Amino acid sequence: MSFRKVVRQSKFRHVFGQPVKTEQCYDDIRVSRVTWDSTFCAVNPSFVAVIVEASGGGAFLVLPLHKTGRIDKSYPTVCGHTGPVLDIEWCPHDDYVIASGAEDCTVMVWQIPENGLSQPLTEPVVVLEGHSKRVGIVAWHPTARNVLLSAGCDNTVLIWNVGTAEELYRLEGLHPDLIYSVSWSRDGARFCTACKDKSVRVIDPRRGAVVA
Repeated sequence: MSFRKVVRQSKFRHVFGQPVKTEQCYDDIRVSRVTWDSTFCAVNPSFVAVIVEASGGGAFLVLPLHKTGRIDKSYPTVCGHTGPVLDIEWCPHDDYVIASGAEDCTVMVWQIPENGLSQPLTEPVVVLEGHSKRVGIVAWHPTARNVLLSAGCDNTVLIWNVGTAEELYRLEGLHPDLIYSVSWSRDGARFCTACKDKSVRVIDPRRGAVVA
């Protein structure tokens, strides 16, 4: 009997990647070391934002996509939170608006200048206060303008009207434990959550009920 070596044929067998040049990378960014399950960055067609270490509060960098290479330590940051920033997300309807949630129990919405930051940005457009514990998730509504979802360690989901800084919906009692992640449906009629209790829930915010 012949025991020939079996080699799996693959069209990718002789494909080799081209390493990115140093000048095309972002270098010397002090990414936050906060122990939270987050990507610590967000990108849109104009900017990339990265949560960084900051003394005396929380901060994140906002860099134009074309500004690559070594980032100076004195580069201005968005630094209005009094606690470490845990999550950031760009508005899908405006490339110059970004939301952030932090350990100081607040959600802040920021207006980024068209050409990026030339000095530290400390004044948000709006501050949303309603959580009793740190805010680890922010998620913009995919179709409705000025609608933002936030979730925190208080196991509560809040949906905000950013234009008026008021709560549209407060969803309490639906999660018995920490909420790990949230994702809107494409039309924004429902959203899905993953929870520490090993359950995934589909929620209708208008009814304030779990539908699946």
